[in-house]
Amino acid sequence: MDVKRVKDYIYWLYYQYLLVTCSYVLEPWEQSMFHTITVTVVAMVVYTAYVFVPIHVRLALEFFSQIFGAQPDSAV
Repeated sequence: MDVKRVKDYIYWLYYQYLLVTCSYVLEPWEQSMFHTITVTVVAMVVYTAYVFVPIHVRLALEFFSQIFGAQPDSAV
Protein backbone atom coordinates (compact mmCIF):
# COMPACT_ATOMS: atom_id res chain seq x y z
CA MET A 1 0.00 0.00 0.00
CA ASP A 2 1.27 3.41 -0.90
CA VAL A 3 2.30 5.47 2.15
CA LYS A 4 1.32 8.74 0.47
CA ARG A 5 -2.21 7.48 -0.22
CA VAL A 6 -2.61 6.35 3.39
CA LYS A 7 -1.33 9.69 4.63
CA ASP A 8 -3.71 11.54 2.31
CA TYR A 9 -6.63 9.37 3.45
CA ILE A 10 -5.89 10.01 7.13
CA TYR A 11 -5.62 13.74 6.42
CA TRP A 12 -8.95 13.58 4.57
CA LEU A 13 -10.60 11.80 7.54
CA TYR A 14 -9.23 14.43 9.91
CA TYR A 15 -10.53 17.20 7.62
CA GLN A 16 -13.97 15.56 7.56
CA TYR A 17 -13.88 15.42 11.37
CA LEU A 18 -13.07 19.15 11.47
CA LEU A 19 -15.93 19.92 9.09
CA VAL A 20 -18.51 17.79 10.90
CA THR A 21 -17.67 19.18 14.33
CA CYS A 22 -17.16 22.72 12.98
CA SER A 23 -13.96 22.91 15.01
CA TYR A 24 -11.98 24.38 12.11
CA VAL A 25 -13.35 27.80 13.11
CA LEU A 26 -11.88 27.59 16.61
CA GLU A 27 -8.60 29.10 17.67
CA PRO A 28 -5.70 26.66 18.16
CA TRP A 29 -5.98 26.57 21.96
CA GLU A 30 -9.75 26.06 21.67
CA GLN A 31 -9.20 23.25 19.17
CA SER A 32 -6.81 21.47 21.50
CA MET A 33 -9.29 21.75 24.38
CA PHE A 34 -12.12 20.51 22.17
CA HIS A 35 -10.07 17.56 20.89
CA THR A 36 -8.96 16.66 24.43
CA ILE A 37 -12.54 16.63 25.71
CA THR A 38 -13.75 14.66 22.66
CA VAL A 39 -11.03 12.02 22.99
CA THR A 40 -11.69 11.73 26.73
CA VAL A 41 -15.42 11.22 26.23
CA VAL A 42 -14.88 8.65 23.47
CA ALA A 43 -12.35 6.78 25.62
CA MET A 44 -14.78 6.68 28.56
CA VAL A 45 -17.60 5.38 26.33
CA VAL A 46 -15.38 2.65 24.86
CA TYR A 47 -14.13 1.60 28.31
CA THR A 48 -17.64 1.53 29.74
CA ALA A 49 -18.89 -0.54 26.83
CA TYR A 50 -15.93 -2.92 27.19
CA VAL A 51 -16.56 -3.42 30.90
CA PHE A 52 -20.34 -3.44 31.20
CA VAL A 53 -21.78 -4.74 27.91
CA PRO A 54 -20.53 -8.34 28.38
CA ILE A 55 -22.02 -8.44 31.88
CA HIS A 56 -25.42 -7.27 30.64
CA VAL A 57 -25.36 -9.69 27.70
CA ARG A 58 -24.61 -12.60 30.06
CA LEU A 59 -27.39 -11.54 32.44
CA ALA A 60 -29.85 -11.17 29.56
CA LEU A 61 -28.96 -14.64 28.27
CA GLU A 62 -29.46 -16.12 31.74
CA PHE A 63 -32.80 -14.33 32.09
CA PHE A 64 -34.14 -15.51 28.74
CA SER A 65 -32.86 -19.04 29.25
CA GLN A 66 -34.87 -19.19 32.50
CA ILE A 67 -37.97 -17.82 30.78
CA PHE A 68 -37.82 -20.36 27.96
CA GLY A 69 -37.37 -23.33 30.30
CA ALA A 70 -33.68 -24.16 30.20
CA GLN A 71 -32.31 -25.72 33.36
CA PRO A 72 -29.85 -23.65 35.39
CA ASP A 73 -26.29 -25.01 35.56
CA SER A 74 -26.47 -25.67 39.33
CA ALA A 75 -29.64 -27.84 39.16
CA VAL A 76 -27.91 -30.94 37.80
